[in-house]
Amino acid sequence: MKKKYIILSVTVGVVLLLDQISKIYVASVMTLNESAVVISGFFNITHVRNPGAAFGFLADSSPVFRSAFFIIIALVAIVLILVLVVKIKDRELLLIFSLSLILSGAVGNFLDRIRLGEVVDFLDFYILSYHWPAFNMADSAITVGAMVLIYEIVGKKTT
Repeated sequence: MKKKYIILSVTVGVVLLLDQISKIYVASVMTLNESAVVISGFFNITHVRNPGAAFGFLADSSPVFRSAFFIIIALVAIVLILVLVVKIKDRELLLIFSLSLILSGAVGNFLDRIRLGEVVDFLDFYILSYHWPAFNMADSAITVGAMVLIYEIVGKKTT
């Protein structure tokens, strides 16, 4: 098996497993909107559900439209990433890793939308009364993957 497919498989497997286990655990031990302080004044585990996307995008739209929209977007992203991975040279390991992280997050949140019609979020960072919107492991994987992807793109342009 080519190294890029091993990186893809392991990354997606590990991230997806961590994402789904953490969401299932939080949803099973905490009631909706329940919060547990981890680091006072900075970080809580708070069980919330997000029917929309980042920052509540489309959260107030009709559930049928929202579900269809996010499922279609996720499927397009998944297919696009897989096509890119196939086309990328085997030696582009950091690029493969970044796309694998993004794919992991897309699949993790896609599974929530299929299973629950919304996404389980629980990582709640804040300072005083200023809260960053709660997120999850899938969102983290997408963010880190996007940052690595940008680094790869910008780094290649400057060298």
